[in-house]
Amino acid sequence: MAEPEQEQPRLDDDTGEEEASSPFDHPAFLPVLLWGLAFWFGYDGWFNPKIESIAFNRWGFGILLVLAIYFTAQSVRESRAREGEGPQPD
Repeated sequence: MAEPEQEQPRLDDDTGEEEASSPFDHPAFLPVLLWGLAFWFGYDGWFNPKIESIAFNRWGFGILLVLAIYFTAQSVRESRAREGEGPQPD
């Protein structure tokens, strides 16, 4: 298998300093967003009978729940891989 590419810090061309990381680059950003949307769709699909689009919310909840679980697992794997990359003692 091919080795995953190591992410190198980005350098600013003018000063040669590292650019600040964006919150969108954090591995937990997408899972947290998906869990929040799944919660919202679940609430509207099962606990809020005053809306017209109950079926849409129930289907959306199912899809978002599956995606949230998948991307949470991916995020955990990525975090564990980063922890294992540190310098190895001699």
